[in-house]
Amino acid sequence: MGTEYQPGTEDSFYFAVSPLMMFPSTKGEFGIYLKINGRFMLYAHPDEPFSTDHLERLHQNGVQEVYVHTKQRAKFETYLEDHLGNFLMNDDLPFQERSRVFYSASVDVMQDTFKSRLPGTLPRERFQKIAKFVRAGTKYLLKDKSFKSMASFISHDYYTWSHCVHVFVFSQALLHTYHIDGNQLFYCGLGAILHDLGKVAVDRSILEKPGLLSPEEREIMKAHPLKGVALCSTLPLNQDAINCILFHHEKMNGTGYPTGLCGEEMPLAVRVISVCDVYAALTTDRPYAKAKTPYEALSLMKDGMKGHFDEEVYTRFVKVLSGADIV
Repeated sequence: MGTEYQPGTEDSFYFAVSPLMMFPSTKGEFGIYLKINGRFMLYAHPDEPFSTDHLERLHQNGVQEVYVHTKQRAKFETYLEDHLGNFLMNDDLPFQERSRVFYSASVDVMQDTFKSRLPGTLPRERFQKIAKFVRAGTKYLLKDKSFKSMASFISHDYYTWSHCVHVFVFSQALLHTYHIDGNQLFYCGLGAILHDLGKVAVDRSILEKPGLLSPEEREIMKAHPLKGVALCSTLPLNQDAINCILFHHEKMNGTGYPTGLCGEEMPLAVRVISVCDVYAALTTDRPYAKAKTPYEALSLMKDGMKGHFDEEVYTRFVKVLSGADIV
């Protein structure tokens, strides 16, 4: 029998998950709780397979969140990793439901990564979790309509972890139009979702500063691509992934950093990531600037950032967004 925790009122003992993460006909080996009148009550036992009846009752009662005990977080994360791929590829389920689950789960994984006190490198166990989400998401985003449904969940609030997921989603949709093979898409996806990892080494007072950075703070911030590569130095990344992390702030006219690459010196994946990175940032609320509309962001990138981007990549990106009814 699995462990059953006693009902309680301590919010810190439980974490919320979407009911959509309870996949029918699977057993999670963790309990599912409901919060009723301020108390957490067991809804599904750890040894009890989830059923369509479980989900239907939650849906009928308008339940938007269920809870898992924090002592069972590891079992929940393993369960999610094991079943996410099959869930995303199940065409019997609406795109909206699949996209909601993937977006929520991938943001949670990246949030845990950025809020952790990382040692000298990203732990391999954490990297493997991220890689599973990237592989599942890469396959899912090859499906027609998946990007359109995924884009509807992208928030206007800026957090480094959610920004990384946004850049992953945008860049995968754009790279797909170049007919890149699945393995290369996967590694470019890893580079996209890890592109800002180096910001874990930047003081939060700099990351969250509401005004312009001082010259000293600017130099600290500009070091994050190198720090990101260093954090990934022991991981099985190929050159595509490393390029995306190291060069995502390079510009076509050679005014970017850290090396001042110019024009065709920038690999295609980097040119794609750089467009998606700036667009994703401009369309979210940052400490020093309010979110722009998609049209405003694209106009600024075209007219106010001349020479920064590959014009063909930018044009193709606009078409991708237009095809998903974003602009």
